[in-house]
Amino acid sequence: MNAPTSTAEHTPLQRAERQAAVVRALQAVVPAHALLWQAEDTVPYECDGLTAYRQRPLVVALPETEDQVAAVLKACHGLNVPVVARGAGTGLSGGAMPHALGVTLSLAKFNRIVRVDARSRTAVVQAGVRNLAISEAAAPLGLYYAPDPSSQIACTIGGNVAENSGGVHCLKYGLTLHNVLSVRGFTIEGDPVTFGGDALDAPGLDLLPLVIGSEGMLAVTTEVTVKLVPKPQLARCIMASFDDMRKAGDAVASVIAAGIIPAGLEMMDKPMTAAVEDFVHAGYDLDAEAILLCESDGTPEEVAEEIERMSDVLRDCGATAIAVSRDEAERLRFWSGRKNAFPASGRISPDYMCMDSTIPRKRLADILLAIAAMEKKYGLRCANVFHAGDGNLHPLILFDANDADQLRRCEQFGADILESSVAMGGTVTGEHGVGVEKLNSMCVQFSAEENTQMFGVKRAFDTNGLLNPGKVIPTLQRCAEYGRMLVRAGQISHPDLPRF
Repeated sequence: MNAPTSTAEHTPLQRAERQAAVVRALQAVVPAHALLWQAEDTVPYECDGLTAYRQRPLVVALPETEDQVAAVLKACHGLNVPVVARGAGTGLSGGAMPHALGVTLSLAKFNRIVRVDARSRTAVVQAGVRNLAISEAAAPLGLYYAPDPSSQIACTIGGNVAENSGGVHCLKYGLTLHNVLSVRGFTIEGDPVTFGGDALDAPGLDLLPLVIGSEGMLAVTTEVTVKLVPKPQLARCIMASFDDMRKAGDAVASVIAAGIIPAGLEMMDKPMTAAVEDFVHAGYDLDAEAILLCESDGTPEEVAEEIERMSDVLRDCGATAIAVSRDEAERLRFWSGRKNAFPASGRISPDYMCMDSTIPRKRLADILLAIAAMEKKYGLRCANVFHAGDGNLHPLILFDANDADQLRRCEQFGADILESSVAMGGTVTGEHGVGVEKLNSMCVQFSAEENTQMFGVKRAFDTNGLLNPGKVIPTLQRCAEYGRMLVRAGQISHPDLPRF
């Protein structure tokens, strides 16, 4: 792949000349107010929610129409300039971190809900529409958009498509992939492209699952058609306390084994419970080693039966206390802590790095006990909150990014979690994407042949590697070097992991 010229190959003068050339080209296709290139104007775009890694872009473009998006892409393609698409910047893997010699293409002005159709239960929205805004627009029709990431008040549907985001209700209702009918956008050459369609199936190859979760590497999304679901008549939430982490983990597996698919099944450990309780006062049990939130929704009869069945399973698994929400206000209070886990963590630590691995449900207790041992190994605290029902972990490693040694240990801690998850039969990512954060860990999960195949797909859409370069797929050279680094440092603790 003919990658864009690296930053190291440019002197400050050459960078300034390159910036001037890009600005001139883009001024011809977008309004002057839609371009930013002065340092003080581009600083807000230097990172996403993964604040440990920062890089100012050469230019920021904020197009207002699809024609302008196409024109920006054509201009960048002609100049061999990298393009990084950006939504709200709430991502947690560095997927929207700019390229130092590239253009950050912000879709912030694509914030219009085109239409909401009650008969087809669909909504057509532009990429910059907030996740929660879709449900707000559909609420008068008794409908809503099911995927609900914790950042749904701010994150955009275009970003959700890029990362295949989930949320606390993804166990029952699915990820973004399962709730999107079509994605419209543009290739790096500025050509329009549509994935999927309004019908049950689309002609030709089914490329919709390929583009959802592709992290802006294949095309730039401008419009999405999403499915809407009827708002349930009733929803109630169980809050169950456990005095032992393994009991809580086993309870998760037992609920699913009993044939129950809750609307939501989430877990928080003791440190996270303490952090969120101090922040939102949700009424959590501060003596519990772990808390489970199990939600049921549907008709009143369905909910009553499922709540009773889940309560029986949880008691049999050793729950020390069970509380069931009595009304909607209490249900929302139970969830308020889970939804505010990230900001609560920000109150007790200068910085945090959120991991996003997945494991088989039966290994929940194993990975949590392993993480506890890693806290001692790396000398850093870690609070855990995750989508327990589908084994999607969100350990939050607490550290101070101003301390270079803490950042180094945090990175090692995170890699250890990801690689331990792989060793337990899981993956290095669930819903936050790979970005720049997990490139090294991708080397552990995927072989050289698999990486080559992924590069082949990338090349089919983006021959010159201009869309979000340097992310998601590690080069073979990088993997080889990472393998040598692990062996030298003696960090590979699992005999079944590749040693390159």
